Amino acid sequence: MASKNKNAEDIAKSAAENTLALNPLVGVRSQDFVAASTNVMRAMMAQPAVLAQEWMSFASEFSKIVTNSSDVEPSPKDRRFADTAWKNNNISKAMMQSYIAWSDTVMSTVEKLDLPDRDAARARLVTSLFVDAMAPSNNFFANPAAMKTLYETGGKSAVNGVKNLVTDLVKNGGLPSSVDESKFEVGKNIAVTPGNVVFQNEVIELVHYTANTDKVYKRPLLIVPPQINKYYSVDLSPGKSMIEFLLANGIQPYCVSWRNPTAEHKDWDFQTYIEALDEACDATLEITGADSVNIMGSCSGGITLSAYLGWLADQDKSKKINAAILAVCVLDTMQKSDNDMAALVTPETVMAAKQLSKTRGVLDGQEMAKMFAWMRPNDLIWNYWINNYLLGNAPPAFDVLYWNADTTRLPAGLHSDFLDMIFTNPFMNPGVLSIGGHPIDMTKVKHETYVIAGTTDHITPWHAVYQTARLFGPKTTFILSNSGHLQSLLNPPGNPKSWYMKAPAKADDGDAWSETAQKHEGTWWLDWADFLKKKSGSEVSAPKEAGSKKHPVLGPAPGTYVFEA
Repeated sequence: MASKNKNAEDIAKSAAENTLALNPLVGVRSQDFVAASTNVMRAMMAQPAVLAQEWMSFASEFSKIVTNSSDVEPSPKDRRFADTAWKNNNISKAMMQSYIAWSDTVMSTVEKLDLPDRDAARARLVTSLFVDAMAPSNNFFANPAAMKTLYETGGKSAVNGVKNLVTDLVKNGGLPSSVDESKFEVGKNIAVTPGNVVFQNEVIELVHYTANTDKVYKRPLLIVPPQINKYYSVDLSPGKSMIEFLLANGIQPYCVSWRNPTAEHKDWDFQTYIEALDEACDATLEITGADSVNIMGSCSGGITLSAYLGWLADQDKSKKINAAILAVCVLDTMQKSDNDMAALVTPETVMAAKQLSKTRGVLDGQEMAKMFAWMRPNDLIWNYWINNYLLGNAPPAFDVLYWNADTTRLPAGLHSDFLDMIFTNPFMNPGVLSIGGHPIDMTKVKHETYVIAGTTDHITPWHAVYQTARLFGPKTTFILSNSGHLQSLLNPPGNPKSWYMKAPAKADDGDAWSETAQKHEGTWWLDWADFLKKKSGSEVSAPKEAGSKKHPVLGPAPGTYVFEA
């Protein structure tokens, strides 16, 4: 039982590290994969010397494998072959070594083909997906752990695996479930910090969390979450909650909860969201009596926040905002991506994505989840395939994964506006983006800014996020946290493995910055709290009641929009 629990815990941690909070808005078309596969085959046929050289090397290694004299080993980070049977059982060892030698040969062959950059990236992508799928660990009869579990359970694991597969085919769009959703309930054991909804419009609910200290800082913190997934990533289980941490430090957090749009909201665009956010900001100011707010946005919420800052600047209303915090947010859309999925983004695929959401009225959250999963299949698909189907286990019960599975939709209008940014790069090109007749020029935005990135974030790579910090000026504080996209943010005190680097964004690029940045042990949350306290004005008595006469309490946190499916 302990081994089983440890396996589920490892799966959960790995998946949480690779949770994709930023939507790959351009979907994958089957014809793109077919075309890429065809190009690979044609290139191989046209370059037989490359093919022959690589496969002669494989044949030599395979002869060593069958005589048990090969030194081929999996990477220490490759958890697919962590079971000791892959080394101790000669048959399993031979399968593992043959697969590794074969996969290395296939990928090396593709890498050496003479292809244009975009075609090469597409070739690597389709080949890596094929290679990952062919791993013997994914095969019920080849996986020693699956065979052992089948024997130990008297076949029950196979029965459970089939049940899990049928359930996922019916309820999860064919993807293996990543979380046991029955273990969580919003407002019961997740998103439970006390608070109240103090403002609502058609797009937003505004949640004010109840102070638990006698004194609070007068200037509030307005949190702008991504439009993708529900807002409560900032208020997960007790002990992991950003909101809980802020309250303990006397900060007054107000958090936006975006409505989950349906096809009837298809015309909601960037302007709709910016204007709704402005109403929430005004409500926060009126309730607190503060002259300005500090404001924080992450991922696509950071994109929305940045546009909002530019929108205010063009109207000479920047005084509403005191300081800005941006987390895992890339504003320069023209930066080179290390992810081969970027090779699928072309004017044709963007137009196809636009047309699809226009026809349906929304971009569906489950479709986005599939795209996320295929960006990291070993972490986000095949480990659940093994756990749920081959071993017959229930998916792990992990709060981060529950939040990640609680998908939302994007209205066609906003989806289209986000897609346009891929090519117009509006934050780097003043005046390209206009919201309600107000051109966005980030050179007019002068707020003191604090930017956070994650070392292993493959969705918003930290070097790209560093350029976001540079956009706000060389005095911007840049924080590099030692984790992935979401885990770099959910980093409460107490984790002995936490560390971060900090320095102003003076250097031209991230590598140069890292040479002079100071490394600190522990979580960046403590530094963030110090920053907020300095930017939040004087301490005042905590409010005795939520809301105000103009903005009365509409209901308890976490609100109603968060429950919309």
